[in-house]
Amino acid sequence: MKTKSSVRPFVFVNMAITADGKIATTNRAVSSFGSQRDQEHLLELRATADAVMCGARTVESDVVTLGPGPARFRRRRLRHRLAEYNLRVLVSGSGTIRPTSRIFQYRFSPLLLLTTARAGSSRLHRLSRVFDEIKICGERELDFAQALAWLRSRWNVRRLLCEGGGELNSALLRAGLVDELHLTVCPKIFGGRDAPTIAQGHDLEHLAEAVPLRLKSSQRVGEEWFLVYRVLSPHL
Repeated sequence: MKTKSSVRPFVFVNMAITADGKIATTNRAVSSFGSQRDQEHLLELRATADAVMCGARTVESDVVTLGPGPARFRRRRLRHRLAEYNLRVLVSGSGTIRPTSRIFQYRFSPLLLLTTARAGSSRLHRLSRVFDEIKICGERELDFAQALAWLRSRWNVRRLLCEGGGELNSALLRAGLVDELHLTVCPKIFGGRDAPTIAQGHDLEHLAEAVPLRLKSSQRVGEEWFLVYRVLSPHL
């Protein structure tokens, strides 16, 4: 009998949030607000992952490459018997990704795209020039269970770090595919009714639908709190 770990990667989410639970301002003009220690923490987590995943909008709104960072973090990966550079996975159900985005200028590791059939053949053909592999997982909605199983079997991804945004996090949480949640609570308040949160795009109607968590650890560094939660199955 196959266990969960044998059919999909261990999935952990890392996000910085404000004290009022926002991950960006309403207009997304401000989306990076953690301390230097929070940035180090992000690279430390990447150093433990076979692959790093995020939504296409996150890549286009931030100056990111999803790489492991400076040499000391790459050496740490080698000590963990991981490849020097992590795989990079983008998610877009519609395939609306700018091939001119900064991430495509850096070819240090494979770039993979998870998408759906609604992206269309012409768009996927254009994107095939910048992605190393494109995987269609569903007709209209992305089947994340299938996508993660493909990452495990095709690319041997055992640990997958997800860095948002909120809609991607929400989809993974609703599907029961997140194992661990890392939050950095920063001493700021953004406000804004439409400012994004860590789980965006799904309205909760009943308390029974809430995703239960169990606190594993907490640490204060300066004015920030670093929290780690285990994501529980609803029946636990």
